Amino acid sequence: MTATVSTSDTNLDASAAIQRSGFSRKFKAYLALTKPRVIELLLVSTLPTMIFAQRGFPPIGLILATLVGGAFAAGSAGVFNCYIDRDIDKLMHRTENRPLVTGEVSPREALVFGWLLGAAAIAILWFGANPLSAWLGLAAIVFYVVIYTMILKRRTAQNIVWGGAAGCFPVLIAWSAVTNTVEWPAVVLFMVIFLWTPPHYWPLSMRYGEDYRKANVPMLGAIAGAKVVSVQVVLYAWAMVACSLLMVPLGGAGWVYTVAAVLAGAWFLYESHALYERAQKGEVSSKGAMKVFHGSISYLTLLFIALAVDPFVGGPLMAG
Repeated sequence: MTATVSTSDTNLDASAAIQRSGFSRKFKAYLALTKPRVIELLLVSTLPTMIFAQRGFPPIGLILATLVGGAFAAGSAGVFNCYIDRDIDKLMHRTENRPLVTGEVSPREALVFGWLLGAAAIAILWFGANPLSAWLGLAAIVFYVVIYTMILKRRTAQNIVWGGAAGCFPVLIAWSAVTNTVEWPAVVLFMVIFLWTPPHYWPLSMRYGEDYRKANVPMLGAIAGAKVVSVQVVLYAWAMVACSLLMVPLGGAGWVYTVAAVLAGAWFLYESHALYERAQKGEVSSKGAMKVFHGSISYLTLLFIALAVDPFVGGPLMAG
């Protein structure tokens, strides 16, 4: 008995597999445009801030709306950034595989995607949280796209200092989602992330200095020597740690947050000073710079984990 295989069925299966593969590639390309690693880092600060503002767990619906709306807002800003910077992205090794460079997504598709994500973000925050959170979400997008990407990035070495403020908005959005206002604790957390951004990003710009020079982007790590950059990293690190401790008198933080802020801050200051010492001796390597970059992420994660745990263990150290 001879088995027969339908050629038409085989062709249909192959066509379906190709379509699935094509859809998967396209989905991954669109996802890459949103800069998911940046979104992850931003969301690290959102939920802990909501918990601290609530002094407990907010309603699950509010949490989901704030997280999804915030992720969409950050994703929208990332897409617009990729669209505007596609000319320099193709010049840098670090960004040469972005979808707009490889052609996986067309500029028109990216632009439409960015607008849709932004509109969805504002709607989710408006109806899922409150109008204040939605306005703050819009401000974050505008700040990152217009102030940082279009105005500062290609013009000044201070680009990441002021432009990095866009990454501070998630704590304001989170606080306002719970309280429908912006209070001193939210301002302190905003400033912590504002001061954290330079010592976080400048070591990375040291690692990819050649890329930025090739694209004529004046990142401090690319245009200044390691000695200058390391001094700035240390100064901002000290300011950041000092600001983090303002959560005790101004934010009602308890001992869990305080201990974490002191210990994690001392550790990051040690790493920053170690970078400074190596820079003064002319011994800074890409590995050493990236150690501070990755350390900054660990520092911020530990700080906000402690912020989330703090309301459940004891009370404020200083009654306000």
